[in-house]
Amino acid sequence: MKRVLFFTLILSGSYTMISAQPDRWQQRVKYVMDVDLNVQTNRLKGKQKLEYWNNSPDTLYRVFYHLYWNAFQPNSMMDMRSRELGRVEFRSADNQVIKDWDSRVTDRIQHLAPDEIGYQKILSLKMNGADQVFKVQETILEVTLSRPIAPRSRVVFDMDFEAQVPLQIRRSGRDNPNTGVRYSMSQWYPKLCEYDEEGWHPTPYVAREFYGVWGDYEVNITLNRDYIIGGTGYLQNAGQIGYGYEKKGTKVTRPPGNTLTWRFIAPNVHDFVWAADPQYKHITRDISNGRTVHVLYKNKPGDAANDNAWKEVADAAVTVLPFIEKHFGEYMYKQYSFIQGGDGGMEYPMATLLNGSGLGTVFHEWMHSWYQMMLGTNESLYAWMDEGFTSYASGLVSAYYRQQKNKPLNDDAELLADAAGPGTGSALPLYHADSYASYFNLVKSGLEEPLTTHADHFNTNFAYVRAAYSKGAVFLAQLGYIISDSLRDKTLLEYYRQWRFKHPDANDFIRVAEKVSGIQLDWYKEYWVNTTKTIDYSIDSLWEQNGKTKIRLRMLGQMPMPVDVGIRYKDGSGETVYIPQYSMFGAKPAENNTPRTVQEPWRWTHPAYVFEVDQRLANIRSLEIDPTWRMADINRKNNKIELAW
Repeated sequence: MKRVLFFTLILSGSYTMISAQPDRWQQRVKYVMDVDLNVQTNRLKGKQKLEYWNNSPDTLYRVFYHLYWNAFQPNSMMDMRSRELGRVEFRSADNQVIKDWDSRVTDRIQHLAPDEIGYQKILSLKMNGADQVFKVQETILEVTLSRPIAPRSRVVFDMDFEAQVPLQIRRSGRDNPNTGVRYSMSQWYPKLCEYDEEGWHPTPYVAREFYGVWGDYEVNITLNRDYIIGGTGYLQNAGQIGYGYEKKGTKVTRPPGNTLTWRFIAPNVHDFVWAADPQYKHITRDISNGRTVHVLYKNKPGDAANDNAWKEVADAAVTVLPFIEKHFGEYMYKQYSFIQGGDGGMEYPMATLLNGSGLGTVFHEWMHSWYQMMLGTNESLYAWMDEGFTSYASGLVSAYYRQQKNKPLNDDAELLADAAGPGTGSALPLYHADSYASYFNLVKSGLEEPLTTHADHFNTNFAYVRAAYSKGAVFLAQLGYIISDSLRDKTLLEYYRQWRFKHPDANDFIRVAEKVSGIQLDWYKEYWVNTTKTIDYSIDSLWEQNGKTKIRLRMLGQMPMPVDVGIRYKDGSGETVYIPQYSMFGAKPAENNTPRTVQEPWRWTHPAYVFEVDQRLANIRSLEIDPTWRMADINRKNNKIELAW
């Protein structure tokens, strides 16, 4: 006798060559800069000596520099792009009109007065003592070389430049109206563009992101003696400067005059940031291996809450660093500085600028030290590998910190349920739930673009943020579903070990994951990164045949995945049925103590898949596709059934 039961689920709405990766060359730089900032005129004069090693096999006939501050002028590309995106409007949940432009920029650039704009002017440029012909194209300086730079050779550029610090608009600037910080000096110097196996990257400063050449910096900054500086690099003359940088017991002896010159060195970095204010308060914390955490924030006399908030930043860094290094790799520098400045949170080598003391932003920006400052992926092309990996990691760091302090995790389960549809409750860790929810909302918006889209070329800021930060974070969380969380974690450490200081790309990460897991993953990158195809699996039907239960699943989405099916039986027992995805050519290891049955791979060309379990239909209490909620299935309402017998 054949008993058949069908269920229809209704859907509703310092540098050595040893550091280079085998078979991949890298250019190299050494900057020596002497700069003088006039705090009355907000203008900077500088001399730059740049040693450049052409380690490529190519002969270079021209070079390019970034002149970032030229973006802060009316009718610049940044100005126009922001205003154009402001024409795009959305409706919020409470029916409010939201403009798509960056709220920190809006249309402010076009209103800057001549003494408020930013600029960087090149007064002279020589290569090996010979004058060079150059042309300024807004935020890019193009230099036509008098003699080409031969492969595997070194040249020296000498430059005189001047700049005007713009009114605080985006990341860098002066006189921030929200914090009162005088100077946030990011993107402040003419910076050589990167040349790699893909050629030159003269990316204009439109909105985001950055990519630089690894090198060593010597930076000497002269300004009014009342100002305190925090930033990249190790201060070399702390005994002349003081302000909390001097060693304990050292008598500070400042030279006479109205100015001080701060002398920094920074080995093996690809940028240099600093900030300055006469009212900075400087606190430090010692961490392992002789390293130091610096915190500089705007002093507010009598405001104990402000002091306590920034002290918690310093203490939290000490608390979480062992966790970070265990899971993501060693922090390779002797110090890190959290500096109040900028317009939100922005990462740089050895330092970050922070608008405020919120720990979520603090942890996020610090984790950029791993995925941008020590790995150095080209953010313009692979923003999701920087922002997404950082978001994934900082979620774990935040959760660890709150657990150490006996604070509850933020409950983001409702976010996920609202985005994915009502279900039985998310089993996904809450520190990733917001990333999944944001990705699901991006899919629903119809504005999603592939992760391969250049960071400046997304049609909307809305889509960029949710793609780079959220879909990028889901990439890693979901990778744990595909190869197992344990092998994903091993992959992250091995990726860091192999590729720190080497500018990896998406293929490099995938190859590490494949070698660690023994699973083919080219299909995962193809679907998740190169397309906007989505995942949707459903339980189609169940029936009993010869005393066993047949279960039919359907692939409704266009992206194939391996499938875990959790089955619970009336007697309280359960098992996991694991169906590998054909293109994996392998299977992930069992992840828990629940019995597991491994089925034949599901071929992605086949929309349906049938398997059987050695139980009568009446013994089954429930079935659920992906009971851990790690698969980014856009419609979880068809993923689970419960049988009321």
